[in-house]
Amino acid sequence: MQSSRNLFDSVPLPCGVVLKNRIAKSAMSDSLGDGTGHPTAEQGRLYQRWAEGGVAISIIGEVQGTAAYPEKPGNLVLSDSSDLDRFRELARRGSENGVQFWPQLGHAGALAYAPVSSPKGPSALDLPGLHCAELTIDEIQLLPLEFAQTARRAQQVGFGGVQIHAAHGFLLSQFLSPLFNKRCDEYGGTITNRMRLLMETIEATRAAVGPNFPIAVKLNSSDQLEGGLDHSDALKVVAALDRSSVDLIDVSGGTYFPGAKSASDGAGRGPYFLEFAKQARTHTTKPLMLTGGFKTRAQAENALASGAIDIVGLARALVLEPALPDFWENDQMPEPVFPRFHKSPEGGVTAWYTMRLTDIGADKESSDVVEIEQAIKRYEKRDALRTKIWLDHFGKHIDQPL
Repeated sequence: MQSSRNLFDSVPLPCGVVLKNRIAKSAMSDSLGDGTGHPTAEQGRLYQRWAEGGVAISIIGEVQGTAAYPEKPGNLVLSDSSDLDRFRELARRGSENGVQFWPQLGHAGALAYAPVSSPKGPSALDLPGLHCAELTIDEIQLLPLEFAQTARRAQQVGFGGVQIHAAHGFLLSQFLSPLFNKRCDEYGGTITNRMRLLMETIEATRAAVGPNFPIAVKLNSSDQLEGGLDHSDALKVVAALDRSSVDLIDVSGGTYFPGAKSASDGAGRGPYFLEFAKQARTHTTKPLMLTGGFKTRAQAENALASGAIDIVGLARALVLEPALPDFWENDQMPEPVFPRFHKSPEGGVTAWYTMRLTDIGADKESSDVVEIEQAIKRYEKRDALRTKIWLDHFGKHIDQPL
Protein backbone atom coordinates (compact mmCIF):
# COMPACT_ATOMS: atom_id res chain seq x y z
CA MET A 1 0.00 0.00 0.00
CA GLN A 2 1.36 3.40 -0.98
CA SER A 3 0.56 6.51 1.02
CA SER A 4 0.69 10.20 0.16
CA ARG A 5 1.91 11.10 3.65
CA ASN A 6 4.70 13.65 3.73
CA LEU A 7 7.52 13.94 6.26
CA PHE A 8 6.15 17.32 7.23
CA ASP A 9 2.52 16.36 7.67
CA SER A 10 1.21 16.55 11.23
CA VAL A 11 0.36 13.39 13.20
CA PRO A 12 -2.51 13.17 15.72
CA LEU A 13 -1.90 10.81 18.64
CA PRO A 14 -4.77 8.92 20.30
CA CYS A 15 -4.47 11.06 23.46
CA GLY A 16 -5.22 14.20 21.44
CA VAL A 17 -1.69 15.62 21.13
CA VAL A 18 -0.78 16.55 17.54
CA LEU A 19 2.83 16.17 16.37
CA LYS A 20 3.98 18.93 14.04
CA ASN A 21 5.72 16.55 11.62
CA ARG A 22 6.79 12.92 11.27
CA ILE A 23 10.44 13.13 12.36
CA ALA A 24 11.53 12.01 15.84
CA LYS A 25 14.89 12.17 17.58
CA SER A 26 15.09 8.62 18.93
CA ALA A 27 16.33 7.90 22.42
CA MET A 28 20.09 7.68 22.82
CA SER A 29 22.18 7.31 25.95
CA ASP A 30 23.92 10.68 25.88
CA SER A 31 25.61 10.13 29.30
CA LEU A 32 25.46 13.86 29.94
CA GLY A 33 24.03 13.71 33.45
CA ASP A 34 26.34 15.13 36.10
CA GLY A 35 26.82 11.88 38.05
CA THR A 36 24.26 12.81 40.72
CA GLY A 37 21.37 12.05 38.38
CA HIS A 38 20.82 15.68 37.38
CA PRO A 39 20.96 17.32 33.95
CA THR A 40 23.81 19.60 32.98
CA ALA A 41 23.76 22.85 31.01
CA GLU A 42 25.39 21.04 28.09
CA GLN A 43 22.62 18.45 28.12
CA GLY A 44 20.00 21.18 28.04
CA ARG A 45 21.76 22.84 25.12
CA LEU A 46 21.97 19.52 23.23
CA TYR A 47 18.21 19.03 23.34
CA GLN A 48 17.65 22.69 22.58
CA ARG A 49 19.76 22.23 19.44
CA TRP A 50 17.52 19.38 18.29
CA ALA A 51 14.42 21.43 19.09
CA GLU A 52 15.77 24.32 17.03
CA GLY A 53 16.52 21.87 14.22
CA GLY A 54 12.90 20.97 13.60
CA VAL A 55 12.14 17.53 15.07
CA ALA A 56 8.57 16.83 16.23
CA ILE A 57 9.52 14.47 19.06
CA SER A 58 12.77 14.41 21.03
CA ILE A 59 13.34 11.51 23.42
CA ILE A 60 16.00 11.59 26.12
CA GLY A 61 17.35 8.10 26.74
CA GLU A 62 17.43 6.11 29.95
CA VAL A 63 15.89 8.37 32.59
CA GLN A 64 15.82 6.33 35.79
CA GLY A 65 13.21 6.35 38.53
CA THR A 66 15.77 5.40 41.19
CA ALA A 67 19.55 5.19 41.41
CA ALA A 68 19.48 1.41 41.83
CA TYR A 69 19.74 0.11 38.25
CA PRO A 70 21.22 2.69 35.85
CA GLU A 71 22.54 1.86 32.41
CA LYS A 72 25.41 4.35 32.85
CA PRO A 73 26.58 6.73 35.59
CA GLY A 74 25.65 9.63 33.30
CA ASN A 75 21.94 8.66 33.37
CA LEU A 76 19.39 11.05 34.79
CA VAL A 77 17.51 10.04 37.95
CA LEU A 78 14.08 11.64 38.29
CA SER A 79 13.10 10.72 41.84
CA ASP A 80 11.41 12.36 44.81
CA SER A 81 14.85 13.50 46.05
CA SER A 82 15.83 15.16 42.74
CA ASP A 83 16.23 18.90 42.32
CA LEU A 84 13.14 19.28 40.16
CA ASP A 85 13.98 22.83 39.11
CA ARG A 86 16.94 21.50 37.15
CA PHE A 87 14.63 19.09 35.34
CA ARG A 88 12.16 21.91 34.66
CA GLU A 89 14.91 23.85 32.92
CA LEU A 90 15.87 20.81 30.83
CA ALA A 91 12.22 20.23 29.89
CA ARG A 92 11.82 23.88 28.94
CA ARG A 93 14.84 23.91 26.63
CA GLY A 94 14.07 20.60 24.96
CA SER A 95 10.42 21.58 24.36
CA GLU A 96 11.15 24.77 22.43
CA ASN A 97 9.83 25.25 18.90
CA GLY A 98 6.73 23.11 19.50
CA VAL A 99 8.67 19.91 20.20
CA GLN A 100 7.24 17.01 22.18
CA PHE A 101 10.13 16.33 24.58
CA TRP A 102 9.82 12.97 26.34
CA PRO A 103 12.02 11.11 28.84
CA GLN A 104 12.52 7.43 28.13
CA LEU A 105 11.67 5.66 31.39
CA GLY A 106 14.53 3.27 31.98
CA HIS A 107 15.59 0.43 34.27
CA ALA A 108 18.62 -1.58 33.17
CA GLY A 109 17.83 -4.63 35.32
CA ALA A 110 20.32 -7.41 34.60
CA LEU A 111 22.37 -4.97 32.50
CA ALA A 112 22.68 -2.34 35.23
CA TYR A 113 26.10 -0.70 35.37
CA ALA A 114 27.90 -3.01 37.77
CA PRO A 115 30.38 -0.47 39.26
CA VAL A 116 27.45 1.42 40.82
CA SER A 117 24.80 -1.31 41.04
CA SER A 118 24.01 -4.89 42.02
CA PRO A 119 22.20 -6.01 38.85
CA LYS A 120 18.93 -7.91 39.09
CA GLY A 121 16.76 -9.29 36.31
CA PRO A 122 13.83 -11.62 35.73
CA SER A 123 16.07 -14.62 36.47
CA ALA A 124 19.48 -15.15 38.02
CA LEU A 125 22.20 -15.44 35.36
CA ASP A 126 25.87 -16.32 35.63
CA LEU A 127 27.39 -15.95 32.17
CA PRO A 128 30.64 -14.50 30.84
CA GLY A 129 30.16 -10.77 31.17
CA LEU A 130 26.71 -11.02 32.72
CA HIS A 131 25.97 -11.76 36.36
CA CYS A 132 22.69 -10.86 38.03
CA ALA A 133 20.38 -11.93 40.82
CA GLU A 134 16.69 -12.68 40.39
CA LEU A 135 14.04 -10.12 41.26
CA THR A 136 11.58 -11.33 43.87
CA ILE A 137 7.87 -11.34 43.12
CA ASP A 138 7.42 -8.47 45.59
CA GLU A 139 10.09 -6.42 43.79
CA ILE A 140 8.45 -7.10 40.42
CA GLN A 141 5.04 -6.03 41.62
CA LEU A 142 6.43 -2.68 42.80
CA LEU A 143 7.93 -1.86 39.40
CA PRO A 144 4.79 -0.56 37.64
CA LEU A 145 4.33 1.97 40.45
CA GLU A 146 7.97 3.05 40.11
CA PHE A 147 7.58 3.71 36.39
CA ALA A 148 4.24 5.44 36.98
CA GLN A 149 5.59 7.77 39.62
CA THR A 150 8.55 8.69 37.42
CA ALA A 151 6.12 9.49 34.60
CA ARG A 152 4.06 11.64 36.93
CA ARG A 153 7.18 13.59 37.97
CA ALA A 154 8.06 14.06 34.31
CA GLN A 155 4.61 15.50 33.71
CA GLN A 156 4.91 17.81 36.70
CA VAL A 157 8.24 19.31 35.58
CA GLY A 158 7.03 20.03 32.06
CA PHE A 159 7.93 17.11 29.81
CA GLY A 160 5.31 16.55 27.11
CA GLY A 161 5.05 12.76 27.39
CA VAL A 162 7.05 9.64 28.22
CA GLN A 163 8.40 6.58 26.47
CA ILE A 164 8.46 3.25 28.34
CA HIS A 165 11.64 1.38 27.35
CA ALA A 166 10.91 -2.26 26.52
CA ALA A 167 13.71 -2.80 23.98
CA HIS A 168 17.45 -3.41 23.58
CA GLY A 169 17.79 -5.84 26.47
CA PHE A 170 16.88 -3.54 29.36
CA LEU A 171 14.51 -4.65 32.11
CA LEU A 172 11.10 -4.77 30.43
CA SER A 173 12.77 -6.21 27.34
CA GLN A 174 14.41 -8.82 29.59
CA PHE A 175 11.00 -9.94 30.79
CA LEU A 176 9.85 -10.32 27.17
CA SER A 177 12.95 -12.35 26.23
CA PRO A 178 13.36 -16.09 26.89
CA LEU A 179 17.12 -15.48 27.05
CA PHE A 180 16.74 -13.46 30.25
CA ASN A 181 13.40 -14.70 31.57
CA LYS A 182 13.41 -18.27 32.88
CA ARG A 183 10.68 -17.69 35.45
CA CYS A 184 7.98 -20.27 36.13
CA ASP A 185 5.45 -17.94 37.75
CA GLU A 186 2.90 -15.53 36.23
CA TYR A 187 5.73 -13.39 34.79
CA GLY A 188 7.46 -16.18 32.84
CA GLY A 189 6.78 -18.90 30.31
CA THR A 190 4.29 -17.91 27.62
CA ILE A 191 4.52 -14.54 25.90
CA THR A 192 1.26 -13.61 27.62
CA ASN A 193 3.03 -14.00 30.95
CA ARG A 194 6.30 -12.46 29.77
CA MET A 195 4.52 -9.29 28.63
CA ARG A 196 2.52 -9.03 31.88
CA LEU A 197 4.94 -6.60 33.56
CA LEU A 198 4.97 -4.32 30.51
CA MET A 199 1.18 -4.21 30.35
CA GLU A 200 0.90 -3.58 34.10
CA THR A 201 3.45 -0.77 33.74
CA ILE A 202 1.43 0.86 30.96
CA GLU A 203 -1.77 0.60 33.00
CA ALA A 204 -0.16 2.12 36.11
CA THR A 205 1.48 4.88 34.09
CA ARG A 206 -1.76 5.85 32.38
CA ALA A 207 -3.52 5.99 35.75
CA ALA A 208 -0.78 8.31 37.04
CA VAL A 209 -0.70 10.80 34.14
CA GLY A 210 -4.31 10.85 32.94
CA PRO A 211 -5.81 10.38 29.46
CA ASN A 212 -4.27 13.35 27.62
CA PHE A 213 -0.56 12.76 28.24
CA PRO A 214 1.33 10.80 25.53
CA ILE A 215 2.71 7.39 26.47
CA ALA A 216 4.95 5.62 23.95
CA VAL A 217 6.54 2.17 24.14
CA LYS A 218 9.84 1.18 22.55
CA LEU A 219 9.69 -2.47 21.50
CA ASN A 220 12.15 -4.90 19.95
CA SER A 221 11.09 -6.51 16.70
CA SER A 222 13.38 -9.28 17.88
CA ASP A 223 16.42 -9.67 20.10
CA GLN A 224 18.44 -10.70 17.01
CA LEU A 225 19.76 -13.61 19.03
CA GLU A 226 18.93 -17.31 18.87
CA GLY A 227 16.57 -18.14 21.71
CA GLY A 228 15.57 -14.52 22.32
CA LEU A 229 12.36 -12.65 21.59
CA ASP A 230 11.37 -13.47 18.01
CA HIS A 231 9.13 -11.78 15.45
CA SER A 232 6.16 -14.01 16.22
CA ASP A 233 6.09 -13.16 19.91
CA ALA A 234 6.88 -9.50 19.21
CA LEU A 235 3.80 -9.29 16.99
CA LYS A 236 1.71 -10.68 19.85
CA VAL A 237 3.03 -7.86 22.03
CA VAL A 238 2.10 -5.35 19.29
CA ALA A 239 -1.44 -6.75 19.24
CA ALA A 240 -1.66 -6.38 23.02
CA LEU A 241 -0.35 -2.82 22.81
CA ASP A 242 -3.07 -2.09 20.27
CA ARG A 243 -5.64 -2.87 22.98
CA SER A 244 -3.82 -0.72 25.54
CA SER A 245 -3.84 3.03 26.19
CA VAL A 246 -0.44 3.70 24.55
CA ASP A 247 -0.23 6.44 21.93
CA LEU A 248 2.81 5.35 19.94
CA ILE A 249 4.78 2.13 19.35
CA ASP A 250 8.46 2.66 18.49
CA VAL A 251 9.83 -0.41 16.69
CA SER A 252 13.53 -1.20 16.97
CA GLY A 253 15.61 -4.33 17.58
CA GLY A 254 18.73 -5.90 19.01
CA THR A 255 19.99 -6.29 22.54
CA TYR A 256 23.06 -5.64 24.64
CA PHE A 257 23.30 -9.30 25.68
CA PRO A 258 27.04 -10.10 25.97
CA GLY A 259 28.52 -10.88 22.58
CA ALA A 260 25.46 -9.68 20.66
CA LYS A 261 25.84 -7.42 17.67
CA SER A 262 24.38 -3.95 17.94
CA ALA A 263 21.34 -3.21 15.81
CA SER A 264 23.57 -1.28 13.43
CA ASP A 265 26.04 -4.13 12.88
CA GLY A 266 25.29 -6.36 9.93
CA ALA A 267 21.63 -5.43 9.73
CA GLY A 268 21.76 -4.57 6.04
CA ARG A 269 21.36 -1.31 4.20
CA GLY A 270 18.57 1.11 4.89
CA PRO A 271 15.97 0.95 7.64
CA TYR A 272 16.72 -2.18 9.61
CA PHE A 273 13.29 -3.25 10.81
CA LEU A 274 10.94 -2.06 8.07
CA GLU A 275 9.75 -5.54 7.11
CA PHE A 276 8.72 -6.19 10.70
CA ALA A 277 6.95 -2.81 10.80
CA LYS A 278 4.93 -3.86 7.75
CA GLN A 279 3.80 -6.96 9.65
CA ALA A 280 3.12 -4.92 12.78
CA ARG A 281 0.91 -2.58 10.76
CA THR A 282 -1.55 -5.46 10.27
CA HIS A 283 -1.78 -5.94 14.05
CA THR A 284 -2.37 -2.36 15.20
CA THR A 285 -3.92 0.94 14.25
CA LYS A 286 -1.72 2.78 16.76
CA PRO A 287 0.81 5.22 15.32
CA LEU A 288 4.02 3.33 14.51
CA MET A 289 7.50 4.78 14.67
CA LEU A 290 10.51 2.99 13.21
CA THR A 291 14.01 3.50 14.60
CA GLY A 292 17.23 2.18 13.11
CA GLY A 293 19.18 2.65 9.89
CA PHE A 294 17.65 5.74 8.31
CA LYS A 295 20.46 7.55 6.52
CA THR A 296 18.76 9.53 3.75
CA ARG A 297 15.61 11.54 3.15
CA ALA A 298 14.61 9.13 0.39
CA GLN A 299 14.69 6.20 2.82
CA ALA A 300 12.49 8.11 5.27
CA GLU A 301 10.00 9.13 2.59
CA ASN A 302 9.82 5.64 1.10
CA ALA A 303 9.15 4.09 4.52
CA LEU A 304 6.29 6.53 5.09
CA ALA A 305 4.97 5.96 1.57
CA SER A 306 4.84 2.20 2.21
CA GLY A 307 2.07 2.84 4.73
CA ALA A 308 3.87 0.72 7.33
CA ILE A 309 4.89 3.56 9.62
CA ASP A 310 3.74 6.99 10.68
CA ILE A 311 6.93 8.45 12.19
CA VAL A 312 10.61 8.15 11.27
CA GLY A 313 13.00 7.78 14.21
CA LEU A 314 16.46 9.24 13.63
CA ALA A 315 19.45 8.94 15.96
CA ARG A 316 22.96 9.02 14.49
CA ALA A 317 21.82 11.09 11.50
CA LEU A 318 20.78 13.82 13.96
CA VAL A 319 24.09 13.56 15.78
CA LEU A 320 25.84 14.34 12.52
CA GLU A 321 23.44 17.20 11.74
CA PRO A 322 21.10 18.41 14.51
CA ALA A 323 19.19 20.67 12.06
CA LEU A 324 18.58 17.88 9.52
CA PRO A 325 14.74 18.19 9.60
CA ASP A 326 14.95 21.87 8.70
CA PHE A 327 17.43 21.10 5.93
CA TRP A 328 15.08 18.45 4.56
CA GLU A 329 12.07 20.73 4.72
CA ASN A 330 14.03 23.35 2.76
CA ASP A 331 15.26 20.77 0.22
CA GLN A 332 18.86 20.91 1.41
CA MET A 333 21.23 18.12 2.42
CA PRO A 334 19.26 14.98 1.42
CA GLU A 335 21.66 12.90 3.47
CA PRO A 336 24.26 13.66 6.15
CA VAL A 337 27.81 12.44 5.61
CA PHE A 338 28.39 9.39 7.80
CA PRO A 339 31.99 8.83 8.90
CA ARG A 340 33.73 5.64 7.84
CA PHE A 341 35.74 3.77 10.45
CA HIS A 342 38.07 1.18 8.97
CA LYS A 343 38.90 -0.39 12.33
CA SER A 344 37.03 0.01 15.58
CA PRO A 345 37.32 -1.75 18.94
CA GLU A 346 34.07 -3.05 20.43
CA GLY A 347 32.01 -0.06 21.54
CA GLY A 348 34.22 2.36 19.67
CA VAL A 349 31.58 3.70 17.29
CA THR A 350 29.16 4.23 20.17
CA ALA A 351 31.86 6.15 22.03
CA TRP A 352 32.51 8.32 18.96
CA TYR A 353 28.86 9.31 18.56
CA THR A 354 28.43 9.83 22.31
CA MET A 355 31.35 12.23 22.45
CA ARG A 356 30.01 14.12 19.44
CA LEU A 357 26.80 14.63 21.46
CA THR A 358 28.99 16.22 24.12
CA ASP A 359 30.51 18.54 21.54
CA ILE A 360 27.08 19.55 20.19
CA GLY A 361 25.92 20.38 23.70
CA ALA A 362 28.93 22.67 24.03
CA ASP A 363 28.38 24.15 20.54
CA LYS A 364 31.84 22.88 19.64
CA GLU A 365 31.14 20.21 17.03
CA SER A 366 33.42 20.15 14.02
CA SER A 367 33.26 18.74 10.51
CA ASP A 368 36.57 17.03 11.22
CA VAL A 369 36.30 13.32 12.05
CA VAL A 370 37.92 12.74 15.43
CA GLU A 371 40.02 9.59 15.66
CA ILE A 372 38.01 6.82 17.27
CA GLU A 373 40.77 6.01 19.77
CA GLN A 374 40.66 9.61 21.00
CA ALA A 375 36.88 9.39 21.42
CA ILE A 376 37.18 6.17 23.43
CA LYS A 377 39.71 7.77 25.79
CA ARG A 378 37.40 10.76 26.40
CA TYR A 379 34.40 8.43 26.87
CA GLU A 380 36.15 6.15 29.35
CA LYS A 381 37.64 9.05 31.29
CA ARG A 382 34.22 10.65 31.70
CA ASP A 383 32.60 7.36 32.75
CA ALA A 384 35.28 6.92 35.41
CA LEU A 385 34.67 10.43 36.74
CA ARG A 386 30.87 10.00 36.72
CA THR A 387 31.23 6.65 38.51
CA LYS A 388 33.15 8.25 41.36
CA ILE A 389 30.62 11.07 41.66
CA TRP A 390 27.71 8.59 41.57
CA LEU A 391 29.19 6.43 44.32
CA ASP A 392 29.96 9.47 46.47
CA HIS A 393 26.41 10.76 46.00
CA PHE A 394 24.27 7.61 46.02
CA GLY A 395 26.50 4.81 47.29
CA LYS A 396 26.24 1.47 45.53
CA HIS A 397 22.77 0.17 44.71
CA ILE A 398 20.70 2.51 46.85
CA ASP A 399 17.01 1.84 46.36
CA GLN A 400 15.15 5.12 46.81
CA PRO A 401 11.63 5.03 48.24
CA LEU A 402 8.84 4.67 45.68
